[in-house]
Amino acid sequence: MSITFKKAILDTGMTIIAETDPQAHSAAAGFFVKAGARDEATELMGVSHYLEHMMFKGTEDLSAEAINQGFDNLGASNNAYTSREMTCFYAHVIPENISPATELLSKMMRPALRNDDFDTEKNVILEEIAMYQDNPFWKLYEESTARHYGVHTLSHRVLGTKESVSNLTRDQMAGYFNERYAADKTVVALAGNLDFDESVAQIDALCKGWQRSVGQRDISVPAVSPSEFTMKDEQVNRGYLIGIAQAPATNDDQRYAAALLAQILGGVDNSKLHWALIETGIAEEAQAGYDGLDGTGDYYVYASGDPEKLDEIWDVILKEIRSLKDTITEKDLSGLRSKMATAATIGSERPGDRMQRLGRLWTMTGEYLPLEDELAKIEAVTIDDLLAVNDAYPFDRCTLGRLLPGEPHS
Repeated sequence: MSITFKKAILDTGMTIIAETDPQAHSAAAGFFVKAGARDEATELMGVSHYLEHMMFKGTEDLSAEAINQGFDNLGASNNAYTSREMTCFYAHVIPENISPATELLSKMMRPALRNDDFDTEKNVILEEIAMYQDNPFWKLYEESTARHYGVHTLSHRVLGTKESVSNLTRDQMAGYFNERYAADKTVVALAGNLDFDESVAQIDALCKGWQRSVGQRDISVPAVSPSEFTMKDEQVNRGYLIGIAQAPATNDDQRYAAALLAQILGGVDNSKLHWALIETGIAEEAQAGYDGLDGTGDYYVYASGDPEKLDEIWDVILKEIRSLKDTITEKDLSGLRSKMATAATIGSERPGDRMQRLGRLWTMTGEYLPLEDELAKIEAVTIDDLLAVNDAYPFDRCTLGRLLPGEPHS
């Protein structure tokens, strides 16, 4: 591949990065804003996600219909998402449409925030919150995360709560927008068949009026107090459990070992939890995962099954966690390294995937890591590295939540 990394920093503080590839058959652009649930005041919980929706409601010059039709006319694969730490707006198009797609993205990110749109969309958000509360996994995951992080803003739910969204005002959203949706908190990531210099000149002209941000994110390691709790819900008929534990940060090289360790323990198939719980019929679902965050990170361990077997399921999970140091083999590690390398390499063939990797990594670390270098870091992980991260960040030092059938406690 003839892929070249390029970077430019505008006078406004906005960063533009790209992996250009003249042989690619498509191109992609993404605006990554370092604004997510952890950046919100508690009373504004959910505003980042709500604001993501409002971007599609139109600007002073473009209606919602014009934005949607504009992307359709370009044949774009476009969307947006909000996480605990960032919000992203992106489009994937054929090369000749990358310039108009970038223009449309930049314009929609300066929304009118009309009161009528705000009020209408509030009902959509509240319906979405209700939908997620009907999902046992998300209901328990959000409560477990909230209890694990306590007063730290990483406890915030991305969608917010019914109360926080109901009480949110349009002016509060506008204030948050002015603080966070700023040039110096935005990374524009590009990938594929495109002219970087032309893109930089275009983005500079389109975004030259963007303001600078107010305040910085607190990335100190949160103080957590692992605990256990039980929820009941008369609408569920299975038992669910989730454990949340601390893990390496996204800029920590131990993140590669952490990601591999989580997969060895609880990957979707051929993991220790799969063989100990699913294949034996003890549980219906069992998995583990790792999420690197700004300044910290977390693991989750999840399982579901017969409510009467939930204690047995947790005992098996603990046994598998505590035996990791004695049961990890080179075969486990080698197979996973190959699997991760294959997934990363396949993704590298799509400009849309390269753009996402590039934008997320730079937004979180401020660094560029070529895919080849990242694959080398994964390949370099040893069993000793896995044991070291397991000792430093044990899965069983967790906040453990259970969800069972029954009448909720008042």
